Amino acid sequence: MARYGMVMDVSSCLGCRACMAACSQWNQTPFWAEDFEGKWRTRVTPLEEGKFPNVRKVFFPTICMHCENPPCHSVCPTGATYINKDGIVLIDYDLCLGCGYCIEACPYDARYEYEKEDLEKDEFYFGEDARHHQVHIDKCTFCVDRLEEGLEPSCAATCVGHARIFGDLDDPNSEVAKLVNSGKAKPLGEYMGAKPKVYYIK
Repeated sequence: MARYGMVMDVSSCLGCRACMAACSQWNQTPFWAEDFEGKWRTRVTPLEEGKFPNVRKVFFPTICMHCENPPCHSVCPTGATYINKDGIVLIDYDLCLGCGYCIEACPYDARYEYEKEDLEKDEFYFGEDARHHQVHIDKCTFCVDRLEEGLEPSCAATCVGHARIFGDLDDPNSEVAKLVNSGKAKPLGEYMGAKPKVYYIK
């Protein structure tokens, strides 16, 4: 039994968005290119730092934080949101009502709702048997099906800048655990008490 987490090295992110494309392709989720701000399990947001003339652009990658104390879990009226044995926050799509409480509760804006047009586009791109054709609410799963095959999440496997480091936080020999235990990697919004398992190096 593991306790999976990820470290995002912001300084190494190139902003290529290959992670977004790989995630979308593997998980069969909406990936129309004109909407980089919309419904993605992972996002890379361009930000500007500094003041003129010393300004630089950085790229900020985000996913579900797979919190140890997830607010989305506590507000779900049907128990559709649950935490598996490896600490990954998942959704039982058969139980999900699409009420949206979890979207409102998530402090990291990591969830989104499927609309009718999203499902239609899924069917166009992936066929009638599109994996998420009946999903109401969606989010990152750390590619749990890939983990079961001994593979890392598609976003981490695809990242050419090695900006996404994935592994077992309870394994002291893993790269992700070393970065967290050294204090180099910090969680976002620690004060909110959700205890995220995605950490950042700025």
